[in-house]
Amino acid sequence: MANLKEIRNRITSVSSTMQITSAMKMVSAAKLKKAQDAITAMRPYADKLTELLQSLSATLDVDSGSKYSEQREVKKVLIVAVTSNRGLAGAFNSNIIKEVNRLTSKTYANQEVSYLTIGKKANDAFKKTNKIISNNSDIYEDLTFDNVAEIAEMLMGKFVVGEFDKIEIVYNKFKNAATQEVMVEQFLPIIPVKSDTNVNLDYIFEPSKIEIVEQLIPKSLKTQLYKGIRDSFASEHGARMTAMHKATDNATELRDQLKLTYNKARQASITNEILEIVGGAEALNN
Repeated sequence: MANLKEIRNRITSVSSTMQITSAMKMVSAAKLKKAQDAITAMRPYADKLTELLQSLSATLDVDSGSKYSEQREVKKVLIVAVTSNRGLAGAFNSNIIKEVNRLTSKTYANQEVSYLTIGKKANDAFKKTNKIISNNSDIYEDLTFDNVAEIAEMLMGKFVVGEFDKIEIVYNKFKNAATQEVMVEQFLPIIPVKSDTNVNLDYIFEPSKIEIVEQLIPKSLKTQLYKGIRDSFASEHGARMTAMHKATDNATELRDQLKLTYNKARQASITNEILEIVGGAEALNN
């Protein structure tokens, strides 16, 4: 059994860790509320924009497709990996890295794969491959639509000039504080809408439907990327809050066990001292 000093030191260490994890949990909970409100408010707009774009696209002729929907032989693939800048969030970052590795080794095993990283954890994971075309870890310092739109415009430009034939986004979708779902979304080319029913929109369009679609597509793509990063941002704080909650519970349990061990060791020490005193007194009497 460890001596009393060692146990006291461990109790002090575990108590300090428990205070840190508890503080981190509260900080993440406060940040989660703001991030959750942002993504919850944005989803209806993003979904309606996509719905409108699909409704209009379904009424257009096949030959009037956008340059962003050009389907060509996939030889070069770009994967946008969205992680966080910091750890201590459970499996939040590792799940993204595993999924990107799976896409690279299985889905696109016969294609040339490059990466665009958003978050230091993704950059650290893939920098040894020398296939990172851009690292955008500083986006979280000022996460605004305009800043994300610049990244989306760069991606659209690289697709249009033929630098990449397909672009995928891998991120964590926020469901609740305890649940995040790894999502793989095709960013470019735009997936054509297939409808079995005839779409009849009784509207007068000004300008034409083609011009409206051409203006909506870039905005929709920017919104899609922004929504993905916002989802990941909220998921990060939810995952960290959950991880720190579990860490605090484990530290509390370990501290209680150490206190029990300490009390038993102290009781045993006191008992031994009493026995020694009694034995010494009996020896003097004899």
